[in-house]
Amino acid sequence: MKRFWPTSLLGQIALLVAVALFVAQALNFMLLLRERQAFRFAEVTLPAVTRLVDAAERVTAQRPVATDPPRTDRLRGLRLVTGRVDMPEGAAEADVEHAIRRGFSDAGIAVGRIEARVQPIDEQEIRERKLDNRRAERLRRMGAVLGVAVELPGRGWLVSNNPWPIAERGLLWQLLAQTLILYVVVLLPVLWIGRRIAKPLRELAASARAFQPGQPLPPIEPSGPQDVRLLIVAFTDLGRRVSAMIEEKDRMLGAIGHDLRTPLAALRVRIESVEDDTDRIRMAETIDEMTATLEDILSLARLGRPSEKATDVDVAALVDAVVEDFRDLGDDVDFVEADRVPLHLRPNLMRRAVRNLIENAIKYAGAAQVRIDTRADAVTIVVADNGPGIPPDRLEAVFDPFTRLETSRNRDTGGIGLGLALARAIVREAGGEIALTNRPGGGLDATIRLPR
Repeated sequence: MKRFWPTSLLGQIALLVAVALFVAQALNFMLLLRERQAFRFAEVTLPAVTRLVDAAERVTAQRPVATDPPRTDRLRGLRLVTGRVDMPEGAAEADVEHAIRRGFSDAGIAVGRIEARVQPIDEQEIRERKLDNRRAERLRRMGAVLGVAVELPGRGWLVSNNPWPIAERGLLWQLLAQTLILYVVVLLPVLWIGRRIAKPLRELAASARAFQPGQPLPPIEPSGPQDVRLLIVAFTDLGRRVSAMIEEKDRMLGAIGHDLRTPLAALRVRIESVEDDTDRIRMAETIDEMTATLEDILSLARLGRPSEKATDVDVAALVDAVVEDFRDLGDDVDFVEADRVPLHLRPNLMRRAVRNLIENAIKYAGAAQVRIDTRADAVTIVVADNGPGIPPDRLEAVFDPFTRLETSRNRDTGGIGLGLALARAIVREAGGEIALTNRPGGGLDATIRLPR
């Protein structure tokens, strides 16, 4: 069912209306068919039964009835046939036979076999019989002949031929024509109304996808029905409020950063007067840790409105430069050389995301292996290590801010839990995704996937 169900609002409206019209016309067809059948029974069957019963009563009373030779002319009316009766080929009408038998039973006349058959009649046959205009026209309108033969035991057969209206003749084509007209009269206006609703909704969806917090909201003109216009206006107001909140957040973060950096710098100067070298070193490490934590928090919070502009960057050269920085510090980091891969992104932010992944690999495994896989639709940066890996149920949780697998409070062994959160925020801001995967043979792969 899902394969045939349209995804667009306009398509769903059109399909529902089309199905509703088809069902309504199908019900109308069945009702008309039953009405035609009831009319045929009242206008043809009952008069035929009446004539047959009347003729049988005359035969019983030995009053004259028209007789025919054994060969039956199916376009002639009521007659008494004393010989063999050849019924026309056609479908038997059980309801007509039942009505005839019931009529004779009500009149108290015993009968034998009863046969009622319908056979279509064509124009050629009407011309060959040279019927009068009134009867010929009636036969053309009806389209068939009802042949009835009632056996009167010991007296012969009462045979009656009556024009028989074909209830289904032309009815299906008539209803198909009506359905097409209804589709034109009803479906086209509905499609127009649906398009009038769907177009501004599509524009609203495009504007919502293009919206970046802190950036000017893409212009969208309210259009369509009143409810849709109110929705567009509400979305525009919401975008303005979100941008205003982000601007307020940035101002607040700037103030927090300024207010905290100043006392930290003052403390850094004052600890120089501490005579005990061990205490002075520990205080300096604590201040450095607080400063680094503050920088990480501010960087994570400001990703909604990065100050760096996106430019065309060679990803292979960017990753190679990050790896060289670690090698200069004496860390064991391998890099598999890759071809030039240009992408449009913010280089400093992406450099920081890659650095965070390499730092984690070195911290938990002592070494890292970095490679770049290039595909037609994406570029993948893989930072692999041979460490203990991460429990499967924690692979997603480690991306949450301040989440640490190492439970001690030692920054050197566990950090503060912002590295992966910051890396994921940077990669997602670039339109990519980051994931952690345990390798079957041991170790962990941290993968950054960036669309081309």
